[in-house]
Amino acid sequence: MDLTTTYLGMTLRTPLVASACPLWESLDNIKKAEDAGASAVVLHSLFEEQITRQQHELSHHLQQGTESYAESLTYFPEAENYRVGPENYLESIRKAKAATNIPIIASLNGMSKGGWTDFARQIEQAGADALEMNIYYIPTDPNMDAAAVEQGYIDIVKAVKGVIGIPVAVKISPYFSNMANMAKKLDNAGANALVMFNRFYQPDIDLDALEVRPNVLLSTPQALRLPLRWIAILYGRIHADMAATSGIHTPSDAIKMLMVGANVTMMASAILRNGIDHFRTMEAGMVAWLNEHEYESVQQLRGSLSQINCPDESLYERAQYTRAVSTLPPEYVKFLRQG
Repeated sequence: MDLTTTYLGMTLRTPLVASACPLWESLDNIKKAEDAGASAVVLHSLFEEQITRQQHELSHHLQQGTESYAESLTYFPEAENYRVGPENYLESIRKAKAATNIPIIASLNGMSKGGWTDFARQIEQAGADALEMNIYYIPTDPNMDAAAVEQGYIDIVKAVKGVIGIPVAVKISPYFSNMANMAKKLDNAGANALVMFNRFYQPDIDLDALEVRPNVLLSTPQALRLPLRWIAILYGRIHADMAATSGIHTPSDAIKMLMVGANVTMMASAILRNGIDHFRTMEAGMVAWLNEHEYESVQQLRGSLSQINCPDESLYERAQYTRAVSTLPPEYVKFLRQG
């Protein structure tokens, strides 16, 4: 069975890719993922604000109290002797490249245009095979219109593409007024791939401490419906590759994403829940399904149920309530009628 696929100009052994998550901060885990069958690994994200905060904290501690004794500055080592900034992340790239034979894709989450471009250059120099731009931005200014928000994304992508030569994937959210148009704009701006979709983690309130706190929830299989729909709509309409992420937990989930046109399927929550060996389960299940349905390769399957190949294209465009209700299990229909 030929499971090979292409993504970001690279030929991958299978479409199963490890999505960015804290697991890949460990080199041992990256090697385990390769052994289990992951065809590429997207490293944990490098966050510009974390680096900025670390640098400010170091500067504060090095200078604290020096106003009392002029000579005290001479007792402190040079700041460059501290591993503050992206050095640890860059070293992780170098070590992963040296220890594995699969593509290592860096993940960058910037705040400023200068941060995006500076760190992107350093990531390329460290040897990453590609860069995933994790654009995690929630506009809250009521005076900023949709056009300005979208232009911000385009400007960032163009700036990064202008300074590095490795392929660039853009991980985005689905929250645009016209997702199809935004995908085309990113494609035209030079994005080599779109990763769909970024999950915005929502805050929660601790009623005992009376505090707002982060609340990270792992994805469920139901989350795959949104990327499935948009990959199906965009297949054949943009040049950029497409990576499906969020909600991929079983071999069937991965098969569905390939059928609508995804080049690769990315997993994080399923691996956190089931362990790194889940890559083996996924691959074995995909091979079994493809053999059972007499497919010879992933490429034969890819895009077969995308919108342009679907007899009724409107199925991907409208959530038609009456048609949806007609497909509900009988016990649900009975409950609705009683209500």
